[in-house]
Amino acid sequence: MSDTYTPPFTMTEEITNLVIEIGEQVGVVVTYDTLQPNPKLRRESRIKSIHSSLAIEQNTLTLEQVTDVINGKTVLGPLQDIREVKNAYEAYERISGLDPYSVKNLLLAHKIMMEGLVKEAGRFRSGNVGVYAGKQLIHAGSPANYVPDLMKQLFDWMKKSKLHPLIKSCIFHYEFEFIHPFADGNGRTGRLWQSLILQRWKDFFAWMPIETLIYAKQEGYYKALNVSNTAGESTVFVNFMLEVIRDALRNVINSQNGPQDVGVNIGTSVGVNVGTNVGVNVGTNEEKVLALLRHDRKLTAKTLASTLGLTDRQVERILSKLKADEKIARHGASKNGYWEVL
Repeated sequence: MSDTYTPPFTMTEEITNLVIEIGEQVGVVVTYDTLQPNPKLRRESRIKSIHSSLAIEQNTLTLEQVTDVINGKTVLGPLQDIREVKNAYEAYERISGLDPYSVKNLLLAHKIMMEGLVKEAGRFRSGNVGVYAGKQLIHAGSPANYVPDLMKQLFDWMKKSKLHPLIKSCIFHYEFEFIHPFADGNGRTGRLWQSLILQRWKDFFAWMPIETLIYAKQEGYYKALNVSNTAGESTVFVNFMLEVIRDALRNVINSQNGPQDVGVNIGTSVGVNVGTNVGVNVGTNEEKVLALLRHDRKLTAKTLASTLGLTDRQVERILSKLKADEKIARHGASKNGYWEVL
């Protein structure tokens, strides 16, 4: 096998805009330092992440039961489900001390996550595996004898790649699931590792409940994986995951203005029609502005200009025309108001 590998991926205008938008949101979160001074919120976010990631894998425990298990209380439930929660909590607690670019550390994380649940915990699988929908095979993992080399190449690419950490983390997540390196626990380990890559970029991602959004949009998550598999590249999945990250950040920012919990009422449009527009021209600047305002009605003209690569005056003219055409309406003052797409 070749010693070098570059995962197939196409940079699109939409992905570029998502990275810009997320970067601006990160600036807001860092400015307010929302998560650091609030240990209770951090703990609640972590528990939600664990519950959601395991629920995707058919763990039957409720959020309340997961909380009780982590708090050391007795819970009536399947022993395997309880063990999964305990293992996942230990993995999330220890993840900050691991190196996201170390295959050895990945194996350690899998061992912690799957100890007592599978025979090959902490080891790449010795046999071939497939992902099934009922009796239908929808994805066959890479042949077992190729897995060690493929994972080494993937990690080598991560070390050398100059891509933005947001994009790099999403590509890794997709490639990891495509290879399917373990006999079991690939989904939860892949999501954990993406969180670690993001955490190395910005510390507060250690407490971001991205898994909660994925759980809320499982259909979109699996559709994005399958569309990317068919296309032979990760572009669609990267786009989906960036939407997930954007919405998670948006909810954190919104929580600064009210008592709502992180992870509530977020991601309502993530995964809808995923993959239908990748690589396609998104239209005129007016259409782009409308699309952005549908995602976030509180966007300012300055943010729109930065996202679209336009001047402030160009965006102001576009907004004026859209208002004149009765396609949008403005409610409230400039600082605290919002746009309505009619």
